[in-house]
Amino acid sequence: MTDVDTMATRLARIRQRIAQACERAGRAPDSVTLLPVSKTFEVDAVREAMALGLTRFGENKTQELRQKAAALAGQGLQWVLIGHLQTNKAKDAARDATELQSLDRLDLAEALHRRLVNEGRTLDVLVQVKTSSEPSKYGMAPADVAAFLRRITADFPTLRVQGLMTMAANSPDPLEVRACFRALRELRDQLRQESIAGVSLERLSMGMSGDFELAIEEGSTEVRIGTAIFGARSYPDPQ
Repeated sequence: MTDVDTMATRLARIRQRIAQACERAGRAPDSVTLLPVSKTFEVDAVREAMALGLTRFGENKTQELRQKAAALAGQGLQWVLIGHLQTNKAKDAARDATELQSLDRLDLAEALHRRLVNEGRTLDVLVQVKTSSEPSKYGMAPADVAAFLRRITADFPTLRVQGLMTMAANSPDPLEVRACFRALRELRDQLRQESIAGVSLERLSMGMSGDFELAIEEGSTEVRIGTAIFGARSYPDPQ
């Protein structure tokens, strides 16, 4: 008998696959955090996920994040921006987001810091690094990350760097995908040796619905899962 395909069964399968990937890598299952990606899904889908115990959600756009946060105010939810952020949206991110996982350039850091000072708050951030050659992918060049981190800690204390994020190549070749994840882990290891004050590099956000097991095997500490939990979107999107 086949299980009915519900959000609960999909979530259970994802958690099982995370645990199995951790076992293959010789890691504890609780070493990997699951970030459900609710972008493009309606508020009712988020409520269904909340009923399953999920309280932290990833969104791509500040407007959609704000709408959902307003509709679900007072529920103790955390909202994480994972999409490319335009500088003119820094004000919205500084006001509404719990965390930003796509910090990728200096002008955005400057804009966020200025807005966060006005809001009287700080913001946890991950620095997005480009580890593939695909023109459509955003992120800093690996060689530029160390200097960027030093600038953040020196000039923008409202931004609390917690780690790094990447998106792997959209490729059917698992070796190519795996290489992207390995590159981020190796960069993190190199940066740790530099002991940049005020920077935490504990977190590696990498892996989505189609490739998260490879990411875990290469050291991911957080996977961003959308369709594998919420179901198919109305447009192709692997996250």
